[in-house]
Amino acid sequence: MTDHPITPPLKLVQQWIEKYGNSEDPHWQTYECDIAHHAAQWGADQELEACCEWLGDAPVVWDNNGDLHPGSYLRDARRPKPASLKEQALKRLAEAELTLIVDPDKIIRRALEQLDD
Repeated sequence: MTDHPITPPLKLVQQWIEKYGNSEDPHWQTYECDIAHHAAQWGADQELEACCEWLGDAPVVWDNNGDLHPGSYLRDARRPKPASLKEQALKRLAEAELTLIVDPDKIIRRALEQLDD
């Protein structure tokens, strides 16, 4: 392995091999894919953190909030949090409303919108 900044440390690769690897198992290719996936994700995360650090403390105001480190905006954009169960349900309901006749009072929608995320 090289000493490139986004190359996972050997110890980390060994952990992945211990977790996923078994060359005698007929599913070895699946394990290789899992290891490659983790390695790629780890490298991408290292690159993102390096970019965030490179941004330094330059003043950035986004969404009327000047208190956040500029890297936090980049991190939020590149690693968005998955939609909440409420958001997923509202999206599915909106899709269903296009194809189904829905309760005229939209009780399900009103109930979902009142739930906390």
